[in-house]
Amino acid sequence: MEAISLKIESTTTNTILKFTTDKVLISGSYQFNNIDEAKDSPLAQQLFYLPFVKRVFISANFIAIERFSIVEWTDVQQEVKEQIENYLNNGGVLISKEIKQQKIPIELYAEVTPNPSVMKFVANKKLVENDLEFKNVKEAENSPLAIALFNFPFVKEVFISENYVSVSKIESIEWSDIMIELRSFIKEFIANGNLITKIITQKEELEPLKNTPSESGELDEVSKQIISILDEYIKPAVAADGGNILFQSYDKNSQTVNVILQGACSGCPSSTITLKNGIENMLKQLIPGKIGEVVAVNY
Repeated sequence: MEAISLKIESTTTNTILKFTTDKVLISGSYQFNNIDEAKDSPLAQQLFYLPFVKRVFISANFIAIERFSIVEWTDVQQEVKEQIENYLNNGGVLISKEIKQQKIPIELYAEVTPNPSVMKFVANKKLVENDLEFKNVKEAENSPLAIALFNFPFVKEVFISENYVSVSKIESIEWSDIMIELRSFIKEFIANGNLITKIITQKEELEPLKNTPSESGELDEVSKQIISILDEYIKPAVAADGGNILFQSYDKNSQTVNVILQGACSGCPSSTITLKNGIENMLKQLIPGKIGEVVAVNY
């Protein structure tokens, strides 16, 4: 059998380090906060004997460790990597018995959107910290839920927001044929405690979809006003319809505002009306003399 080799990967939290492999180590995901909780995981117990280990996470293709501040990862990461590799390659057990995971109480209802190709599935609990959009399965590599949804042949795109999932379907199938199946699948996925995205703390490892470009410090005053208006007046309305709108740019010479539509807003037949009669008119009224037109660059 080919030896297991681990790769060290940093995370968005500097106290947490991931040791990943291209092999499937285990089904499911497990978190251990102390040695007592790790009684059914010999590997986690072994790791807790290291004085700097605060928390251990074991998932399909990685082991992640959160450290106390008494050490820096640069001082110990290589030794930890070798210890885990030796343990795995010597037949060490990750989970000694099946840990029964209690189902999470969850209610999920389906809601139509202005876009006939998109259905919104709303949960009674928070799903993610940041909006996440996936146009295809390759983009969804860091979202187990999105990957699972793309396994359905009729799923075209997936958009995940704070408490809902918007699913875009192909045109050749009707919602009446798939809505109940999708709702049941998403509800069961969440209830079983599966990861929505690959997170190991409260913070997402994925980059959030921000409503400002990365060069936000260089924005002119009109752009800042546009962003403020979108955030305060427009985003709550489009979120209610299962979508999102992001500011991309403002051209002061042509007075053109470029935006990005996501979720149910993307490709929606009524998006043009919303842009012109809603967003464009509002911006013209609130920023007089500075707005010529609003254009969706990904419509």
